Amino acid sequence: MMRANQKPKPNAPPRPLFSCGFFRRCTQSVLSPTSPHQQPRRKPATTSSSSSSSTSTSQSFTQWRFPHHVDQTPSTAPPPPAPARPPPLPVATTLQETYQIAELHLASVSESDKLLALQLLERVVVPDPSSDPTCPPGLMRGLVSCLRGNRIVTAKYVTKILLALCLAEGNRRVAVEAGAARAVVETAAGLENSAVERALAALELMCTTAEGAAEVRAHAMTVPAMVAVMARLAGRGREYAISILAVVYGRGGAFSGEEITVAPAEEVARAVALALEGECTARGRRKGAHLLKTLEEYGRLDLSQNGT
Repeated sequence: MMRANQKPKPNAPPRPLFSCGFFRRCTQSVLSPTSPHQQPRRKPATTSSSSSSSTSTSQSFTQWRFPHHVDQTPSTAPPPPAPARPPPLPVATTLQETYQIAELHLASVSESDKLLALQLLERVVVPDPSSDPTCPPGLMRGLVSCLRGNRIVTAKYVTKILLALCLAEGNRRVAVEAGAARAVVETAAGLENSAVERALAALELMCTTAEGAAEVRAHAMTVPAMVAVMARLAGRGREYAISILAVVYGRGGAFSGEEITVAPAEEVARAVALALEGECTARGRRKGAHLLKTLEEYGRLDLSQNGT
């Protein structure tokens, strides 16, 4: 308790929050972070991570919005090896050597070798067909095998070469003996228009031989195949199909007593008449008119009553 004669002490002034010495030490620590008494302050890890994340996000957005800014520095990895190309065919100096080289490559199991042989024959035989020397039977059999393969690219070359070879009379019998006439009849429906037109032209040339005409007449698929092709083609293709039908039904053909299977004369006459109504060459129209007369005479048809 306070004594009676003791006076109360005045209130002491408030103590400052920071003393001068404490403020001086804090100031020194901030202004001189490398002081030996204080360790340098490190930035919080969260600041670096946030900055890195912000930078990464900014870069990825920039790359997405502006693809041309993407780093396109070529890779140092070696490029993949190019596929091996077949060796080029040796240079031939004569047509006989060309035939020999092509025959060897057509007998190969490699499709690339066969294609090289066909390209060689196209360059040599197609521009300047020659009858000397005659095409070797082995080479012709190789061409027939390629035609039966029913490949679009192969058929394009084979039909060109076969037509060029058949322009020489001596090669037509070789082609028939190698099975070219049967192959054309059996593959005509699956060939493209340009290829089937060349194939039918070659077949018509083969029919100028007795063996070729007999082969065509004896084949059961000849008439159905020619009727189908005649409806699909126009111009020269239609002309060739009518010419081959004329071989079947012409002199020595279906109405001469040969035991062969052919389509009914009425159906063939109707197909020929429809073909003549469309686009056809002048030669095709003459052949068609003659064929209709033949069908009327030997088939005992009255085409005028059928509206033909």
